[in-house]
Amino acid sequence: MEEQLIKATAADTGIALKNIRAVIQLTEEGNTIPFIARYRKEMTGSLDEVEIRTVLERFTYRKNIEQRKEEVIRSITEQEKMTTELETKIKAAATLQTIEDLYRPFKQKKRTKASIAKEKGLEPFAEWLVQFPQQANLEEEASKYISDQVLNSEEAIQGASDIIAEKISDDASVRQRIRLDMTKYGKIKTELKGEDEKEVFKMYYDYEEAIGKIAPHRTLAVNRGEKEDVLRVSISFDEERVVRFLTKTFIANEQSPAAPVVLAAARDAYKRLIRPSVEREVRNELTEIAEERAIHIFSENLKNLLLQPPLKGKVVLAVDPAYRTGCKLAVVDETGKVLSIDVIYPHVGEGKRKEAQTKFKQIADQYEADIIAIGNGTASRETEQFVVEMIPQLKKQSAYIIVNEAGASVYSASDIAREEFPDLQVEERSAVSIGRRIQDPLAELVKIDPQSIGVGQYQHDVSQKKLSASLSFVVETAVNRVGVDVNTASPSLLEHVAGLNKTVARNIVKYREENGKFLKRSIIKKVPRLGGKTFEQCIGFLRITDGEEPLDRTSIHPENYKEVTALLKNLGFTTKEIGSNKLAEALKSVYIQQTSAALEIGDITLRDIIDSLQKPGRDPRDELSAPLLKTDVLKMEDLRKGMELEGTVRNVTDFGAFVDIGVKQDGLVHISKLKKGFVKNPFDVVAVGEIVKVWVESVDADKGRISLTMVKTDA
Repeated sequence: MEEQLIKATAADTGIALKNIRAVIQLTEEGNTIPFIARYRKEMTGSLDEVEIRTVLERFTYRKNIEQRKEEVIRSITEQEKMTTELETKIKAAATLQTIEDLYRPFKQKKRTKASIAKEKGLEPFAEWLVQFPQQANLEEEASKYISDQVLNSEEAIQGASDIIAEKISDDASVRQRIRLDMTKYGKIKTELKGEDEKEVFKMYYDYEEAIGKIAPHRTLAVNRGEKEDVLRVSISFDEERVVRFLTKTFIANEQSPAAPVVLAAARDAYKRLIRPSVEREVRNELTEIAEERAIHIFSENLKNLLLQPPLKGKVVLAVDPAYRTGCKLAVVDETGKVLSIDVIYPHVGEGKRKEAQTKFKQIADQYEADIIAIGNGTASRETEQFVVEMIPQLKKQSAYIIVNEAGASVYSASDIAREEFPDLQVEERSAVSIGRRIQDPLAELVKIDPQSIGVGQYQHDVSQKKLSASLSFVVETAVNRVGVDVNTASPSLLEHVAGLNKTVARNIVKYREENGKFLKRSIIKKVPRLGGKTFEQCIGFLRITDGEEPLDRTSIHPENYKEVTALLKNLGFTTKEIGSNKLAEALKSVYIQQTSAALEIGDITLRDIIDSLQKPGRDPRDELSAPLLKTDVLKMEDLRKGMELEGTVRNVTDFGAFVDIGVKQDGLVHISKLKKGFVKNPFDVVAVGEIVKVWVESVDADKGRISLTMVKTDA
């Protein structure tokens, strides 16, 4: 059975059978996705985390299909209604929907019109009708069924029709054909139903689009409009097409007096029984596709946000802006340690503004702030203007950056923040979070529920369970790709390392606090509840930068230390020379196949080892463009058509990208303006956190809308 599932998974994913077998085996042995992706490449053919997850998801889906087939076959067999033909069809079914279509006639139903008619003894009459007798008197035949329960021939005909209608409705091939036709030829139709004060759904007041062409984000918009009672949604579909199909399928003799009755029953089956459920199924499928896309978009944006390059070695003066309650200030040193907390009131009168200027200069000068980080919430632009006026007066010529503070307020009121800063107020914690976000976005953002970070598209309209699972996977992948310094990492960061959980992460920090820094990876085995398997899974992602074993600061797994030491010895080096230019040069001349055979390790593993020895402290985030620092302010009224600007991509959607160009409102680069030529997927062109060059297309100050383009036009 498992081999069958593996073959089906291979067909679904296009991944080689042996690699799928390896993934299933490794997972069943208790290995995590990051560990398999990083340290078992020989077995999987270098599948990455996303590919491994896809394999596991499709394998599980195929397993669920087989389990459902077994359940359905057992149920029908117990009812003594199983036939060889039906069992063959069920076993051949490729989707859950097909299985449910085949099972439909055998499900235990509530009392229906058809079941009531059967109780009245009308089933033989229904069977007589579908024989389409050529020479027969319908009224005469119907009168044979008149009884205490069937008062006249009309009731007999109606009851028999109900039985025929249900039989047609339960026909799996009929439902599949109508579902296919509705998907292929039907249209989603919407109209205004209720109040829409802000005209959020204006484009859908009188809207129609082919089901096969509707974009995922429009499906979710329509669903939301319907949920909020603003829109009435239906599917428009050529019913005559269905009638022609039903006539051809079920009317064996159009000349028979039974033909009009059976055709009427077929029409009733479609309108009353088939159409409502098939329409629901079609819309559910559209929603499922749209949700998957929305979750993918959120996940991609979150990944790029988490992997933004850190601004290392900088003292940051962070500002959480506000009007009446004042701007909270936090100074954090190069390691993220809080040096100072204060508040200024630059937006509540001239007297307070002068006080704010004095205090701001005093704090910035005292701690020699390299960067001023301003949250992008309420009063952000006014605070930005204040900071720009202050920069020339500071002892150290600082630059500033606008920081997306989405989720900072959620973090600052959380248990994690209270535990980290028990003596600080909520707003003060928020200022610290803003400062740390630019120093190490990943370490800070993992403390926040990903759903609060706000880089999604209709994130509240999708399955929260699926969204949460996808975002957790993104966070786990990002943390393990970057690696974690075990001597400085917070429990929030450590819990996302492969193999670890909240309890073990806290135990690591507790052990560190009680016993001092970890000097070797091997000492981590002493942490309570961190067993052998957990150690194997996590240890390659935990780094010790200044310990006793130089290999511990690399991504090389301790299971390969023996081979690495032998490799270095053959080249005339020791582990103390890891990271030196001399060793890096010597490693370039290594013959991979020859050396891997001698060391008895795989070629891929050897290549990874050499890469780690050449760049022992490698951070994949350093290869991306650094955050955009500024020294002057730009206002919306300064924008002119054709103006060239640099901006930071804040969000990517199916219809384009939102870019922060330094004014109050992010500008939209429509998908058609991302580059010359057709763009199918915006993620192929831009990513959250990326610095891009844009040109202003139009500005609507009243509506606060800015249209941008990334395609330079000849003015």
